[in-house]
Amino acid sequence: MQVILPDKSRHTLPQDPQDIRGILLKFGCNPTSVIVIRNGIVVPEDFTAREDDEIRIISVSHGG
Repeated sequence: MQVILPDKSRHTLPQDPQDIRGILLKFGCNPTSVIVIRNGIVVPEDFTAREDDEIRIISVSHGG
């Protein structure tokens, strides 16, 4: 599976399947500060990704 981090770097993960939370932790991403998109669809952190998926991690900024 391909993982695209917020800095636009791409990584290939050979393990199949993997839960989104584990992927986030592997790359040091805080699950409460990102949105995860799998093949163009937003998914929760308990979702399982497969070998042919593209996972895009997007940082969420907020303020007031």
